[in-house]
Amino acid sequence: MPRPVRIRAVKHVHAFIVQLDFTDGTKKEIDLLPYLHGPIFEPLRNDPRMFQTVKVDGRMGTIVWANGADIDPDVLYKGLTPAWMDEEIPVKTQPSEIRDQR
Repeated sequence: MPRPVRIRAVKHVHAFIVQLDFTDGTKKEIDLLPYLHGPIFEPLRNDPRMFQTVKVDGRMGTIVWANGADIDPDVLYKGLTPAWMDEEIPVKTQPSEIRDQR
């Protein structure tokens, strides 16, 4: 089974945009603002200097900040929808798939 792709390096570009280098050699420039949702990310949204302290946690293979915030490397690599969007904007494709979310 192939090893999962993880983040090897991060470089702040500007605003909330970073360049990510992945372990398979892929490089991506990503605007992280859509991922910075919720209380753990509030300090990063409000303080550009704090956002710029982003670094790679080699053990987890993803980007992290000193306040404990991190983002799933699979989400960043595959360009997936941020989890908070799935929670707040449920996709309803067919009536039989709609569930009570109480």
